[in-house]
Amino acid sequence: MAPAAQAQEARPASLAEVLRAAARNTDARLAEQAAVAARADIIAADHAPLPQLSGKFSQMDLQNGIGGGNLLRDKRIDKSIGIDWTYERGDKREWRTRTARLAAQAADADREETGQQQMQAALSAYMDLWAAQARLAEVRQIEGAAAELVRTASRRVAAGDLAPLDQRRAGIEAARAAGDTGAAELDRQRAALALALLIGQTHTLPSAQTEQAVPSDDTAPLLERLATPAALAQLAEDRPDVRGARERSAAAQAAFESAQALRRTDLTWGASFDHYPGTSTRQLELRLQMPLQGGLTYDYAGEIGRARAQLTQAETALEKTRMAAMLDLARLRDEALTSQARARLFATEIVPHARSVAESAELAYRKGAMDLTDLLDARRTLRATEIDGINARADQQRAFGALLLRLQPARLLGHDSAPTVSSVSP
Repeated sequence: MAPAAQAQEARPASLAEVLRAAARNTDARLAEQAAVAARADIIAADHAPLPQLSGKFSQMDLQNGIGGGNLLRDKRIDKSIGIDWTYERGDKREWRTRTARLAAQAADADREETGQQQMQAALSAYMDLWAAQARLAEVRQIEGAAAELVRTASRRVAAGDLAPLDQRRAGIEAARAAGDTGAAELDRQRAALALALLIGQTHTLPSAQTEQAVPSDDTAPLLERLATPAALAQLAEDRPDVRGARERSAAAQAAFESAQALRRTDLTWGASFDHYPGTSTRQLELRLQMPLQGGLTYDYAGEIGRARAQLTQAETALEKTRMAAMLDLARLRDEALTSQARARLFATEIVPHARSVAESAELAYRKGAMDLTDLLDARRTLRATEIDGINARADQQRAFGALLLRLQPARLLGHDSAPTVSSVSP
């Protein structure tokens, strides 16, 4: 991969475009094809048994011969052609089709949930990239300030105003800052590669370039919707993962009914037309066949027992999915509240105070009222605080964005002022 300095910027893309690309990535397309296959199963299930066409030659006398003449008209061979058709009883076709239809609806819900998960992953990766770039910009500023401090120290040493030891300490600090910049650049590239993988962007690397990644205005009404367990339960029922589990449970119930219907004996009707020269050329045969099943043979207890166990599994899975969905919504709510308060604390108190302390230290050092050690400590404190503030903002936007994707995805997918992601050629 070429260095970032040699890369060319491509057309910026909005966050909505990134999320839509994630919703169409390879994992989402695999889920889409699974849904297509499940819909094809409905067609395969919704038909009656096919009629069976049969033909035969019989009553051929190997001792006295079959006579001369035309094979089909004159020879003494009993020739017949017939058709057989099985009549399904117990509404087998209806239950079979209902099972396939419900399974297809579950596959559609799984496809939607897969898209949701891919968008959640893309949003998280985008915020990781945004934070990595913000940290890189911050450490570059620190590197520049450290380099300037080295130049100032050199002039002061030349003027006899600073000890050479302090100049060397300033040089060590500048070298550390340069190393931090390299590490931050590596983190940025790793974050860009992770996002590129999610959105299927193989020829360019994405680059987040805006301050506000997620619209965070008017958050109170959204969080109020998650205030009570009843509200969580209601919202959980609308999630695609819960809908899919619910459809699979209904499909298992239909499959159980279909297994029970196996105890209703199917009837196979048949008829054939026979042609036997010398006896009659127009003979008709009617047939009725049915399997001997019941207490003395086999009553499909195995199929019914398996279907009953699978129904219990599906019901248990639905209960588990509902509980997990409620807990996930509660987690998203709590993370949004906590990260919002933390980001606000850094923005309004911690970072401004750290900047004020650092500015006072800079002024005191220039006036000779503070030594270099205290100045470097103040700068390190400001650097750590700035980076923590960046991470807090990223966490806040990630948490609220995840909540929006679950409850109001249109606010992200169609938000006009969403951040842009520009691409750079590798």
